[in-house]
Amino acid sequence: MATPVEYLPTIKEMPASERPRERLQAYGAGALSTGELIAILLRTGMEGQSAVNIGTRLLKDFGLAGVARSSFDDLARVKGLGPAKVAQLQAAFELGRRLLTAAPDERTQIRCPADAANLVMSEMSVLQQEHLCTLLLDTKTG
Repeated sequence: MATPVEYLPTIKEMPASERPRERLQAYGAGALSTGELIAILLRTGMEGQSAVNIGTRLLKDFGLAGVARSSFDDLARVKGLGPAKVAQLQAAFELGRRLLTAAPDERTQIRCPADAANLVMSEMSVLQQEHLCTLLLDTKTG
């Protein structure tokens, strides 16, 4: 007996109100799923899979942190991701990391261990190997 083929609509076949880019424009990035945000970065899918399907599959197979810490070569081996799409993904993750450290005049005040953990958690949570991080604190007020 033949296995039933699941119909996966392309993004062009979706109603405009359900397409990721249009939803982002209308409602903001917070209204989109993580798979849809990845789909916007990927821009296009492949035959039989939309960019949303590829983004969702990436999250299922790797998890968001796994995608962020995967090497270029590991991601390029994923069906539907070529060098350009992998570069777009890695550039987006790097921009996110840099954003967290971009505004030194708006530095977070560390008043307790949880504040220190929150400061380094986003970068360190995606590391595959244990690292030691040192925070040098200035106890002067004002």
